[in-house]
Amino acid sequence: MADPKFFQKSKEFTLEQISKIAKIRLPKNIDSKKIIDDIAPLNTADNNKISFLDNKNYINQFKASKAGACFFKKDFLDIAPKKMIPLVSDNPYHSFALIANAFYPLKNEVLGKNSNNYIDSTVKYDNSVKISFGAVISKNVTIGSNSFIGANTVIMQGVTIGKNTIIGSNCTIAYSIIGSNVKIHNGVKIGQDGFGFAQNNNLHLKVPQLGRVLIEDDVEIGSNSTIDRGTSNDTKIGHGSKLDNLVQIAHNVILGKNCILVAQCGIAGSTILGNNVIVGGQVGIAGHLNIGNNVKIAGKSGVMKDIKDNSIVAGIPSVHVTDWHRQTIILKKLIKKKNG
Repeated sequence: MADPKFFQKSKEFTLEQISKIAKIRLPKNIDSKKIIDDIAPLNTADNNKISFLDNKNYINQFKASKAGACFFKKDFLDIAPKKMIPLVSDNPYHSFALIANAFYPLKNEVLGKNSNNYIDSTVKYDNSVKISFGAVISKNVTIGSNSFIGANTVIMQGVTIGKNTIIGSNCTIAYSIIGSNVKIHNGVKIGQDGFGFAQNNNLHLKVPQLGRVLIEDDVEIGSNSTIDRGTSNDTKIGHGSKLDNLVQIAHNVILGKNCILVAQCGIAGSTILGNNVIVGGQVGIAGHLNIGNNVKIAGKSGVMKDIKDNSIVAGIPSVHVTDWHRQTIILKKLIKKKNG
């Protein structure tokens, strides 16, 4: 249950209201005016709470749950508790997320007053923009309406930020054009130099990094992630992509639409990822590669060559996931044979 010291609930909802928010049909012969007062996990929910089942590992909790209502797939109707109101959904987790956002709309706390910030006179923004204590916003920055800039964040010269965009505390944003409805978590660094040096007789000459970072609408970037600006071309994060914490994006990388990058993965310079790519945690992807659409890369993999559309790969160096499983099985047999 959400701690009210940190998370303020908006209001209670009837089942009828919940069905409209989640865009699902209620079962027949139930009280659509029944009040649901909060969300809760399966194992702690009571008759006035709503929960969800999206993972078979929690079936036992589901069977024993006292939740008043629950989102789940139709496959589980036969094992649902009798007193639970079934809210059948093709995507229970998404339905639950819609309701969770309705109960707990996220708000950004403004620390301090604008008089405690440095905001250059050339900055363009309106009264709907909230800027927290200690922020520094340099020349010719444009900030769209209803956006938020966190405490001690630095926005460098010329940056453009779209509408309804949230930038957390202690971020640094430079050489960037950021879209609308973007969420940038605390400690993110965007637009710093890419790691580019020309080598000659053991000397390393810095190559000027003259590109930008382009972040399209509806992107989310996790805490302490870093995105380098391009050398001459731009680094680009595609519409709807989601980056976890501690993700490194090097110069000239192009990320397609709706990609997911899990924590601690890194993508080297000038690699291009297609749309809907999922990259597991601690994956390393070499530079100058082309990763196709709908590719899935298992955690801790090392990608050293191009990957075709719709492939699933794993291992170091990465291979098709079927081949990786075969390699693992053969290796186990060899070890067992050697050990007698």
